[in-house]
This record gives sequence, structure tokens and C-alpha cells, in this order.
Amino acid sequence: MAVYPNPTDKPPQGPAPPPYQYTQPAPPDVGAVTAPSQEFHMQNYCMHPTGNVLWSTGVCDCCYDVPNCMITVLCPCITFGQIAEIVDHGSVLILWSTGLACIYSSFYRSRMRKQYMLAETPYPDWCLHVFCESCALCQEYRELKNRGFNMFIGWDANMEKLHQQAMQMSVPPVVEDGMNR
Repeated sequence: MAVYPNPTDKPPQGPAPPPYQYTQPAPPDVGAVTAPSQEFHMQNYCMHPTGNVLWSTGVCDCCYDVPNCMITVLCPCITFGQIAEIVDHGSVLILWSTGLACIYSSFYRSRMRKQYMLAETPYPDWCLHVFCESCALCQEYRELKNRGFNMFIGWDANMEKLHQQAMQMSVPPVVEDGMNR
């Protein structure tokens, strides 16, 4: 409670500025999506002050996908491989390097951010991967999953599935020939 020197003094008037929030609003129904990468570009998002889209989940939201969290903690190379498959559009070249895996995976985070215009928050890519590799990989996995990718089937199968969905939506209804009474 504020104490004012004179009882007739009043607190400053006017609306308080809204607090800056990093939460995503519920996405509107946008209908058909031509590619998983376009899904988020057609929706209304909270934007970072830099003009980029915020991540759909936070770095520390690992427990929202417990199976992926456990796999990533026990064997991060599996999660990284799934992420790299999608980010590289199916042409993955994974370099096996001892001790430098966190730096190598941070390059994929940077590529993913550029592909989907994601903000570099809350810390730089290299910092997240050096100090919290598992959390960073889990966040990247969830982001791709939230964008409509099935992480278990890879890039080619995701594109085939998307193509089949587009074909089903573009097939006109069957109408009988001629008029019947």
C-alpha cells in the first residue's frame, strides 16, 4: 500500500500499461494448409518485439510431452535425428562428433528458427544447447509436432500424407449422370 504525505493527495490516474506476455493465443480455424510450414504463418500470433513469431511452447515445458522428454534425456541423438530429418527436408547429413554435439545441434536450432521465423528467445541458440541440451531439443521437437509434423514417420512420409490430404479435399463430389424422376 502506498503512503502519501498528504491525505488529500491521490494516486496517479490512468490505465496501467499491460504486462508483456509470452503466451500464445488459441489459434483460429484456418481451414486447409498447403504445407506444414505454412500453418503458423496463416494464424494470428503473439509476436516478439523483433518481429518474429514466439515458440509455441517454452524451453522448460518438457513435461507436456513426457515420452519425448524421457527419450531425449536417455538418448538425445534420437530426438535430434527426428528434428534434423524435418529441418533438412529429408536430406540429413549428421556429423558424429564427440563433445561438440551441443554446438552442432544449435546450428539446427538456428536453421529451424529461420525457416519458421521464430524468435531467438529466451537465450541465444548456442547457449541453450550448451547449458540445457535436452530442454532445447524437446522444445524444437514440440514446435515441429505442433506445426503438424508426425515426428515418427520422417519428412517424405509427412509430405506424402499432406499431399493425400490435399487430394482428398480437391476431389469433387460424385454426381449421377442425367436426371431421374
